Amino acid sequence: MRKRSPEALLADLLRAAARARENAHAPYSQFPVGAAVLAEGRIYAGCNVENSAYPLSICAERNAVAAAVSAGARRIEAVAVVGGQARPAAPCGGCRQVLAEFCAPGAPVVYSNALGERIATTVGELLPSAFSAVDLAPIAAEPESIGSARGRSRAAPGTSRSAARRRGTRSSGR
Repeated sequence: MRKRSPEALLADLLRAAARARENAHAPYSQFPVGAAVLAEGRIYAGCNVENSAYPLSICAERNAVAAAVSAGARRIEAVAVVGGQARPAAPCGGCRQVLAEFCAPGAPVVYSNALGERIATTVGELLPSAFSAVDLAPIAAEPESIGSARGRSRAAPGTSRSAARRRGTRSSGR
């Protein structure tokens, strides 16, 4: 069997993403998106699925990644997205983070609008300095939970104890 060129694989991914886009459930935004990922030699596709409770909506890219992971894949080699009319729609920030979880920084990403105009980039260019498992290594190595008495910060009263507090954000949903 002849090995396909990277350009031919990306074209296959774009076609799969365009087909998936046809199944998008986007009654609220009227912005259908399709995505396809290449993982272990197979193409997995997904579309955006909106919900009237907006935060419950799911992007096409995350659905394509979920399809690949559900099939047992753990590494994604390439990504294609089809969405937008006037200009190609790039993956949102949340999808960029999910892609960074499963792709090498050099993994190709191509995104296109419905007219076929496309932009090619990489996961690393879409999300430089991505948060990753490496950033969690010190936490995972601690023998005690964060909430234990010994594991608590010994910061002086009135000073910040975490980067999240300095930024004014919380690290959990509480």
